[in-house]
Amino acid sequence: MATRASRTDVIRMRLGCHGLSGPALSNPGAVAGRMLAVQAQDYRAGLWAIGVRVPGSTVSDVARAIDTAVLVRSWPLRGTLHFVPAPDLHWMLGLSAPRVLAGMRTRRAQLGLDDSAIEGARTVALDSLSGGRELTRAGFLAALEAQGISTGGQRGYHLVANLALTGTLCWGRHTGTAQTLVLLDEWVPSPRRLEHDEALGELTTRYFRGHGPATAKDLAWWSQLTLADIRIGLGVARKDLIEIDLGGVTHFLAASAEAGLPGSAPQRRSTVFALPGFDEYLLGYRGRSVVVPDDRFPLLVPGRNGIFLPLILSDGRVVGTWRTETTPRGVWVEAAPFETMTPRQWAGFERAIDDYARFSGRPVTIRPGRGAPDPVVPLT
Repeated sequence: MATRASRTDVIRMRLGCHGLSGPALSNPGAVAGRMLAVQAQDYRAGLWAIGVRVPGSTVSDVARAIDTAVLVRSWPLRGTLHFVPAPDLHWMLGLSAPRVLAGMRTRRAQLGLDDSAIEGARTVALDSLSGGRELTRAGFLAALEAQGISTGGQRGYHLVANLALTGTLCWGRHTGTAQTLVLLDEWVPSPRRLEHDEALGELTTRYFRGHGPATAKDLAWWSQLTLADIRIGLGVARKDLIEIDLGGVTHFLAASAEAGLPGSAPQRRSTVFALPGFDEYLLGYRGRSVVVPDDRFPLLVPGRNGIFLPLILSDGRVVGTWRTETTPRGVWVEAAPFETMTPRQWAGFERAIDDYARFSGRPVTIRPGRGAPDPVVPLT
């Protein structure tokens, strides 16, 4: 029988599953282990998505986890870059890559990328990267060109993505400001190997552990797997899940997150967060109205161009956005709340930006004015 829950209950449970309340996650690997996949198409946003969930961490801590293959950046879901725990990437690609590659078939044909071109690129990758060698994206594209494989237009991107989706490449450590490409089997020599249905059950359990409570449709959107696969995953994972009823709609929560059920005491480290753009707290779901009203959602994606702005979160609800601007005088933050913040919210936002500044290692200043509460005028 499903446990009835209010929207406030669901938000409280989600904050806990996302590592934004309750006991702090101890390191970047723990975040990836909890979330399974953290969107990282915007690389810096992905770093902060991990950092905001590890109080006291720095960008160097996350970079170190990437450089030592604790986290791996690749295309494990929806044809979109994510950070994932290194041992999990192989089985995730086994589930998701066939559908993503099928969806890219038309574009590959338009670019003239037939099987011969792709296999030629794979040979170049194996020849140039075997033995622990690495190349930046620019270096790898130059190696392809040297072998007569054109990378003009979007061909270079599609070749790299195809080789990653088929398990040949992944992104490795940093060299200067660039990430390098490496051979996946060398970078992750001891992957987990799961059979198809077992992998579906693992994906299901891990999704609801890091994103619950959420619906089966949320999982289908997040993974871009078929509803038939989602049903198999739910069947395999059923013993590890709790059903939550929100307004007559069944949501699922991993049993390991049971402490967040209605009636439990909330455990929070903060009530206001400055989350990055593309954060899983919003993008991890097909339906987002639990945390942001439908009429406010367009403000998070101006122009409907697919670029999600950084979020201001207060008590688990999205109350606005924020932006950074780097100038010769430093980094500035501008808040764009939906409504004027209360003094408590503004103070929390200032603390959240202080956390962001400490994480990034750069001084950050909030522009005065928009969204800030009116100053208190002392009585005379």
